[in-house]
Amino acid sequence: MKKSTSFGFKYWFVPIFALIVINTIAYTGTKLLTDSGNHFDIALPIDAAIPFIPAFIVIYILSYAQWVIGYGLIAAESKEVCYRVISSEIIAKLICMVIFLVFPTIMTRPAITGNGIFEWATNFIYSLDTPTTLFPSVHCLESWILFRTAHKTRHKKWLVPLWFVFALLVFASVVFVKQHLILDIPAAILVGEIGLFLGKKLRTERVFEKINQKLLKGE
Repeated sequence: MKKSTSFGFKYWFVPIFALIVINTIAYTGTKLLTDSGNHFDIALPIDAAIPFIPAFIVIYILSYAQWVIGYGLIAAESKEVCYRVISSEIIAKLICMVIFLVFPTIMTRPAITGNGIFEWATNFIYSLDTPTTLFPSVHCLESWILFRTAHKTRHKKWLVPLWFVFALLVFASVVFVKQHLILDIPAAILVGEIGLFLGKKLRTERVFEKINQKLLKGE
């Protein structure tokens, strides 16, 4: 398979498009099917003891930028890296989708009384998202996979430690802004690791190889 490091080449389009579609179905689509039904509350005593720290909403929001940058770097690296990482990520999202459908979870959010910028931002995030489809945390899953695959890029010397520290901050942010429960974090790591393992074991990158060979005539 021909290797390319040029982002101008369209080998990355199909994987990125597929990832966006699967992510939308796995998260938003399952909400439409489960939000009106029964949910499980898996809160532990430690969840009640964790304080609400609205300033962490900055990390929570910045994680969206991390995903764009991180997957952009993955896509730009090469066909091999793009196909392998994105296909593994899709496997993880499909696992999430099954869990969201068969084991929908819910949590109780705190009432936000402050009127500062952090409280306003947290309220805004709350208004966009219901406190469901929590287990595993998609926020934590995305940041974890980016950390675990950063070594595949030419920027690994600085990207691996950066993404590791940022993943830890994301883990903290999801519980400090009360968007997730503590068990959602290890579940995200586990699902991410399963996705990476199956991607490597099954060589799922071959799916995108075959698709692009037909669409782009193997360029």
